Amino acid sequence: MPKMDGREALREIKSDPMLRRIPIVVMTTSKAEEDIYRTYDLGVRSYVAKPVTFEGLVEVMKTLGRYWFEIVELPDSGGARA
Repeated sequence: MPKMDGREALREIKSDPMLRRIPIVVMTTSKAEEDIYRTYDLGVRSYVAKPVTFEGLVEVMKTLGRYWFEIVELPDSGGARA
């Protein structure tokens, strides 16, 4: 992103009462423990290291899609409270 990095964007999203409940999944190439801790401290729901192959990426995306759209119960967006 040209004007801010992912952590800055995450801070901004999580500081906004209307956006802070949005479940954010971070996909990154970093497996550094420090990055994982700092990212969870900013409020992400999941931290996923990108697979190195396209096939691996497709499988991760299918799994994430199934989890977030078929398994998890999320709050109704109409009932969001500030």
